[in-house]
Amino acid sequence: MAMDLADLAAFVTVARSGGFREGARAGGGSASSLSEAVRRLETRLGVRLLNRTTRSVAPTEAGARLLERLGPALGEVEAALDVVNGFRDRPAGTLRLNVPLSAARLVLPAIVPPFLAAYPEIRLELVVEDGFVDMLAAGCDAGIRYDERLEQDMIAVPIGPRRQRFATAAAPSYLDRRGRPDHPRDLLDHECLLGRFPSGSLTAPWEFERAGEIVRVDPSGPLIVRVGASDLTIAAAVAGTGIIHLFEDWLRPQLESGALEPVLEPWWQVFSGPFLYFPGRRHLPAPLRAFVDFIAARTPGLIPAARTP
Repeated sequence: MAMDLADLAAFVTVARSGGFREGARAGGGSASSLSEAVRRLETRLGVRLLNRTTRSVAPTEAGARLLERLGPALGEVEAALDVVNGFRDRPAGTLRLNVPLSAARLVLPAIVPPFLAAYPEIRLELVVEDGFVDMLAAGCDAGIRYDERLEQDMIAVPIGPRRQRFATAAAPSYLDRRGRPDHPRDLLDHECLLGRFPSGSLTAPWEFERAGEIVRVDPSGPLIVRVGASDLTIAAAVAGTGIIHLFEDWLRPQLESGALEPVLEPWWQVFSGPFLYFPGRRHLPAPLRAFVDFIAARTPGLIPAARTP
């Protein structure tokens, strides 16, 4: 049974994205063309592949089975076609990265503009989310994660600063009113500003470390903001609502201006910076290989793809 490869690819895009509009944004086409492609595919197969409602699109049982087998197969087709990139003067194509908001805000701004300037024929697409996802199932070539969230059997390359800290801070007006904590456990008597991950869990307990002693506290407070809207949490902290616990680099402007005052700084926990991770394939897509080499060139002493977790 002859099938149009473009129709198969359209189905995979829509199924992974969860909708025709979302698939159009991910693939750069139009929702109507994706809908028509999936309709042609269903007609040729004689089976419904997607359940469509006004609010969502989800694979049927047949569609889920097809997606499970088709995704890796199309990936192999893309890898085979990408071999041609080796004969070009400059690599071209789309590079899809799945990254947490912290990396999108704190790491990539210094990397993305010069990378795109060096490789004008590469299109970079960022999927920004803090939930735990299967990077390959999400249709991405690589991801950025911290050590404890790295998936197994992946190649990991350091990217961005190698040392980072979580900073705890509050507005001077709040500290003048409520007092300045001397020990992490003192936070239990304070108003603290918390976040919530997409999974539903809170960004707590907060962890501190000093001279080998680790202290975890589970604070509470008047505000909980979903991870990804941290600007609201920062604004609340500056306004004197409570104590914030966030990446030091994220709070640096407020700390340097004096809008926020460091709290318990000797206890701020140091952790390793993020990693770019991807499957250990013999042949990497040309855009990803260019990105890995670009990172390596900016990091003296780094060997590309040198670490596996």
